[in-house]
Amino acid sequence: MNRIQQAIQESIDVKQQILNDSVLLSSLEKAVDICISTLKNNSKILFCGNGGSAADAQHLAAELSGRFYFDRPPLNAEALHVNTSFLTAVANDYSYDEIFSRMIRAQGHEGDTVVGLSTSGNSLNVLRAFDVAKELKMNIIAFTGKSGGKMKEKADILLNVPSGDTPRIQESHILLGHLLCELIESRMFPNPIKQ
Repeated sequence: MNRIQQAIQESIDVKQQILNDSVLLSSLEKAVDICISTLKNNSKILFCGNGGSAADAQHLAAELSGRFYFDRPPLNAEALHVNTSFLTAVANDYSYDEIFSRMIRAQGHEGDTVVGLSTSGNSLNVLRAFDVAKELKMNIIAFTGKSGGKMKEKADILLNVPSGDTPRIQESHILLGHLLCELIESRMFPNPIKQ
């Protein structure tokens, strides 16, 4: 087996473990319920992460605020890092560790949901975001790797992919994130607009 086949098989193996993990699948259902409740109450979902996880955060926010499978009203979702002037100012004037928590303090309200993505579960800026979210009585959902890291103790819902390999974790985060978006959309809009 060459490296290409090996990597594909490793990705399949992680997803097979997810498929057989009733606790993780139940947690995903709970995350869907929390997000639907958030949106139905005219509250918002805020995503955050670093690097590849920032790309995933922005991707998932766009699936909700834009569309996923069909045309429907936009849903209130955003990634916290998309304002580069804010991001660089706060990183410069305060600390990179404060970029998400400061934006949550500005935009977050009770009943909102924050979704943090971190393969290690130990990203300090995401952990600080969770602390402010808890203070504001927001819901907290964590996408992590196998151990859950420190985010495990702070999250209301933990979606910990059964792997310690960053690329395999990120591949599974986008799978779980796509399922989250699909189920939110299909349950909130059971009669899609035909195109």
